[in-house]
Amino acid sequence: MKYRWFNIFLLICFSQLVTAQKLHTASKKAENHYQEAIEEYTLGNKIQAELLLAKAIKADKNFIEAYLFTGDIKAELGYPTDAIDFYEKGLQINPDYYPPTYFFMGKIFLKEGDYQKALVSFEKFLTYSNLREELKSEAELKKANCLFAIEAIKHPVQFQLKNLGQNINTKKSEYFPSLTVDNQFLLFTRRLDRVQQGEQEDFYGSLIGTDSTWQMSYPIYDINTPYNEGAASLSADGKTLVFTACENFGDYGKGRSGKGSCDLFFARKKGAKWSNPVNMGPPINTANWESQPSLSSDGKTIYFIRAPKRSQGDSDIYRADLDENGYWGNPFKLGPTINTSGDEQSVFIHPDNKTLYFSSNGHVGMGGVDLYMSHWDEEKQEFGEAINLGFPINTHKDENSILVAPDGKLAYFASDRKDGFGELDLYSFELPEAIKPDPISYLKGIVYDQVSNELLGATFELIDLETGKQLIHSVSDPLDGSFLLTLNIAKDYMLNVSKTGYLFYSDQFLLEEESSTLHPFIKDIPLNPIAVGEKVVLKNIFFDTDESTLKESSKIELGKLIEFLNTNPNLHIEIEGHTDNVGSETYNLSLSNARAKAVYEFLIAHSILADRLSYKGYGYTKPVTENDTEEGKAQNRRTEFTITKM
Repeated sequence: MKYRWFNIFLLICFSQLVTAQKLHTASKKAENHYQEAIEEYTLGNKIQAELLLAKAIKADKNFIEAYLFTGDIKAELGYPTDAIDFYEKGLQINPDYYPPTYFFMGKIFLKEGDYQKALVSFEKFLTYSNLREELKSEAELKKANCLFAIEAIKHPVQFQLKNLGQNINTKKSEYFPSLTVDNQFLLFTRRLDRVQQGEQEDFYGSLIGTDSTWQMSYPIYDINTPYNEGAASLSADGKTLVFTACENFGDYGKGRSGKGSCDLFFARKKGAKWSNPVNMGPPINTANWESQPSLSSDGKTIYFIRAPKRSQGDSDIYRADLDENGYWGNPFKLGPTINTSGDEQSVFIHPDNKTLYFSSNGHVGMGGVDLYMSHWDEEKQEFGEAINLGFPINTHKDENSILVAPDGKLAYFASDRKDGFGELDLYSFELPEAIKPDPISYLKGIVYDQVSNELLGATFELIDLETGKQLIHSVSDPLDGSFLLTLNIAKDYMLNVSKTGYLFYSDQFLLEEESSTLHPFIKDIPLNPIAVGEKVVLKNIFFDTDESTLKESSKIELGKLIEFLNTNPNLHIEIEGHTDNVGSETYNLSLSNARAKAVYEFLIAHSILADRLSYKGYGYTKPVTENDTEEGKAQNRRTEFTITKM
């Protein structure tokens, strides 16, 4: 990580400075101890160097270099209070001897959450001229952090943590959670102790119980190996898993073979079993470090972290998109509203596909690694300004690995707080309104054969009715027929489900008219085998009231019908128009006939042979439900087709 407890590079610079000029001591004994301390420090013997410096100070109470060097070592060893004490003693001898000391002190105060003292230290450091540019830039950012933090503490956001409990958390570390969009399955990483191998990371899962608590977690045996698996992202339906592995063990370990120091792998689930993981390959994986993926709910975009080498700094958030042929395009780094000269980590794209959460030490924040969010700017086609999640979600310590539940109400993250079960535990908290994502819903069910009840793997298309753009292309599970699709609120959708040998299924979800709709849609979808007499209701054929001219939005559904007829060239169909019971029988027969004819003429205009088609209006003589409610009337106003010949 680029942000460290103490900057070793600056220590080396300091040692070079004090050895390149006459030391401020008249004691030969003190000078000898000091030189010996430098030698021990260079060899990595920090404790021995510290003891020698203590002898140097004992020999000369005004030996400024010995005080400052001792402060450096105390900071590295993790004794911040002692480090400050030695720095201050050195500065009492000569406040202007070595200005970077104020910078070092400021970093320690900031790391300890003493923002006022840190601010004073950074401001003092910035008063000097001829500063190293990299130190000056970092000091300016940290000064801004102090000012931000002081104000943030005055205006805390609502924040109350809840431990996920003993079914999830253990005395070991649990972290990097991932959820399905229906909030029914939680997957996370657990660090374990292995005999002769030391620590190891494995995946564990848990199902939500009827009491809305997470049930006893269990290992994901299909994915776990004797090596490390971590930092996973589940697809919205829980059928695809993208994760990180850093060992290159060729054919061992379920076929995992790496391209670089850490790579991204994926596996797919059929029924209850996961496939062997496969390396995502170029251009996603390179000789660099790729990790911490986040897959969008439509499956068309992946965000991940890339750094030059494993465990080194300069990590940034990248994005890659699927092309029309189903291949990942070249990843590109997100812009300066997200990525900085610091480290960006633990990226998470919410299922709304608009709200990005991530951690960073390069944006103005509370001083360490903070959590941020950003909304997608549709006009600029980029993510907007990074927004700090606020205090006390963020503190002077490092926060990362946030997950926001699909409904936007809860957020999850890992923390080593004192009230936990052991090391890192998974916690949840209610997300303040100002940093919530857009609301979403979902469609969930199974696909089955209407005649035999056989569960089917079928193709799904979810299309934006306004733009005609395909938003989701998916397949139901071929073993259990299950499917799950994300629905963004304030959009109108067309759903098309198809399978070779079956009539396609058509439906619509007009969420824009019900912008408050947050409940999920649970719907099992029957597919009818192609047979004479079978019919399909075309739910996305639209006409204005009392009109027979097809609306523009109807052309999406009609395109699917044309595709179906071209795929099955021997089929003959009758197009039927139906109305509700408002108006006279004669009027409704005429209107329904004109509407059926409009569809007939559209198909002919798009190269469907006329001798395969017929049309007829039935008025309100064949209702599918009662006409005594508006909902019932809407169902009776329909266009459908019936197979007449094969």
